[in-house]
Amino acid sequence: MSLVNSSATWVLQTPSIHNFSTNNSNLCHPLKNKIPFSFFLPNPIARPSIPFSSFTISSILTKEQANAPQEESKSKKDQFFASSPSFNFKAYVLSKADSVNKALDEAVLLKDPLKIHESMRYSLLAGGKRVRPMLCFAACELFGGQESVAMPAACAVEMIHTMSLMHDDLPCMDNDDLRRGKPTNHKVFGEDVTVLAGDALLAFAFEYIATSTKGASSERIVRVIGELAKCIGSEGLVAGQVVDICSEGISDVGLEHLEFIHVHKTAALLEGSVVMGAILGGANADQVEKLRKFARCIGLLFQVVDDILDVTKSSQELGKTAGKDLVADKTTYPKLLGIEKSREFADRLNKEAQDQLAEFDPEKAAPLIALANYIAYRDN
Repeated sequence: MSLVNSSATWVLQTPSIHNFSTNNSNLCHPLKNKIPFSFFLPNPIARPSIPFSSFTISSILTKEQANAPQEESKSKKDQFFASSPSFNFKAYVLSKADSVNKALDEAVLLKDPLKIHESMRYSLLAGGKRVRPMLCFAACELFGGQESVAMPAACAVEMIHTMSLMHDDLPCMDNDDLRRGKPTNHKVFGEDVTVLAGDALLAFAFEYIATSTKGASSERIVRVIGELAKCIGSEGLVAGQVVDICSEGISDVGLEHLEFIHVHKTAALLEGSVVMGAILGGANADQVEKLRKFARCIGLLFQVVDDILDVTKSSQELGKTAGKDLVADKTTYPKLLGIEKSREFADRLNKEAQDQLAEFDPEKAAPLIALANYIAYRDN
């Protein structure tokens, strides 16, 4: 069954989290129609027919890590769906990950006070997919911008993402012992140092954008700083986190409630990554809003896939504790929709995201399309 026809996309038939004004707040409550975006859909959804490359994309980080021996997956699900025959996604990921890892290593130096900088670097340089920086680069390059212009913003996003993970793993939050295949920060440095190291990364992220961004006007740099602050504050990431905490023990959490949490807690920072890149690349207001909608779709997609992986993969495969949501009886998309409906929802989010890129040059949009597909079909 086709997802679209010549006159309308599925989102016009089903109320969407994205149909709201952007004039008041970048991250206002998304469900104006009181009908959740994840509304049960009567018909099965076919995966898009897209040519795929032959390599396994599970957590490509650096050239050294990519060359390390890995067990070949028995499943076709971890084969990445390529966006363009001429676009080499593996090479793109390796190049961008190496660039951002080097920039992060040079940005956060090991200096006095030694303990706090050790803690910051421990989590910041522990690996990770670097999806948010890559989205920032890809959005900037879509409009003719250079990687170097977006690098400080891309690093800042990763600093803030790392901070959020450090704090999220604390006993007072999600209380986890494993992150990116290593003991969590507070297990190594103690809770007090972890809190302070996260605070330091948050503060330094804004300093780094302000002092290190070259090749963009001061007006665009100010807009980028404002965008980043908005997406992580009390109307963004923090809003999602606090509603998530306050929802523990509530037995009747529905789709609307769940989507509010994840549009803010997870999608907000991915949205910020894409929008900042677009601004730095020179996008106009209409183009920025197209990219914003793209980012919100893939941001929620990221969480839906995370929820699915949590109940279908092992801790070793994920690099973090698997099945934790199930043990804690947390509300997730598989719990509300079931695995198959959650996968159908993920496919629709990916399709709607890619629809936002239809007006752009396919070659320039290829990295963003590829990253959306990677988020949709990743295995960890």
